[in-house]
Amino acid sequence: MLTLTENAATAIRTLVDGVQAPAEAGLRISDDPTGPALELAITGGPEAADQVVEAQDPDGRGARVFLDDQAAAVLADKTLDAAADGEGNLQFGITEQA
Repeated sequence: MLTLTENAATAIRTLVDGVQAPAEAGLRISDDPTGPALELAITGGPEAADQVVEAQDPDGRGARVFLDDQAAAVLADKTLDAAADGEGNLQFGITEQA
């Protein structure tokens, strides 16, 4: 199952808070039907078949990621991380789990 770093949990919580989404909101990762990629979007909650991954940021606030079937299969043994690039833009990255 996908795991989240503390940085990823903080980034997701910040994004959700920034759009004033409901408490059950999170980051949805789904298959991109137009190509070999994944789409990311802030959404109010999971879809019926989504897998839900939850983690705490360093402040103890919950962060939620919703994965459709395709994304769950691709990311099953991965870790989601987040960091700012040289220009201060948020970037998510995927690594193999240790």
